[in-house]
Amino acid sequence: MRSFLPAYDLQAPRSLAEALALLEREPGVWKPFAGGTDLMVLFEAGALPQRKFLGLWHLSELRDIEVAADAVTLGALATYTQILGNATLQREFPLLCQAARETGGVATQNRGTLGGNIANASPAADSPPALLVYDAELELVAARRSRWVSYQGFHTAYKQMDLRPEELIGRIRLPRSGKSWKQYYRKVGTRKAQAISKVCFAGLAEVEGGTVRDIRIALGSVAPTVIRCVKTEAVLKGQKIGAAALDAAKAALAEEISPIDDFRSTARYRLRVAQNLLGDFLLQLNASTLKNDWKRHATYERFDRLP
Repeated sequence: MRSFLPAYDLQAPRSLAEALALLEREPGVWKPFAGGTDLMVLFEAGALPQRKFLGLWHLSELRDIEVAADAVTLGALATYTQILGNATLQREFPLLCQAARETGGVATQNRGTLGGNIANASPAADSPPALLVYDAELELVAARRSRWVSYQGFHTAYKQMDLRPEELIGRIRLPRSGKSWKQYYRKVGTRKAQAISKVCFAGLAEVEGGTVRDIRIALGSVAPTVIRCVKTEAVLKGQKIGAAALDAAKAALAEEISPIDDFRSTARYRLRVAQNLLGDFLLQLNASTLKNDWKRHATYERFDRLP
């Protein structure tokens, strides 16, 4: 049953300062939202318990994308369409652009915001795995102060964040490392487009002579929050890419993630697909010398299928 619109209260502040003043005056009372792409789904289903909302869509202070020598900083209200249209992001942060491209349809991309995707705190969101491997930082702003925090660790539990009631996500900063990363992103869902992910995988790696010098791996939909797989990374660092490294990495990954059975998929499927995506990522890192070895390996299958 659809929600009854007059039962809700909406405030649309004219400035960021006005929004923060209201949050400080009545902390925990007002629920901020931006594009409303997730909120409207709950509203249409009659499943929106919050009654007081703070509309941020028109706050121009939170919309710009700034490119500096050391970082690219995105306002929390930057849309997926803005991300896709930014040349620096396309060139240096293609995983974020691919996540933006695979988030809903064009209408959702025009309205959905990066800050909203983070604050919605869904472990199945498309952009968080990319933000994790890029070592993103978040600016959390309040009426009297602001603070920067690492995105890694920002989600503390399912739908829980290191975000105080009087704070908003102001900006997202992506450091420009200058490294020649090999980059990989895969979203596995029921359909090719406009589907919530069953598993979402993002990876960066530096490889020299077939050896992993540095690597970052993050996954969504396999734990209560999006997760950076630091133990799996540690297993792979300094190792020659091959079947033995894959076996060790897959075992480590199985220990790090905790997929569940739900209406979209099963824990068994998610684990196997996550491991297969890891194998596909490593194959892409050194495909010219390892393709035949990989095909001979007993655990190599198409990444989105069970045996």
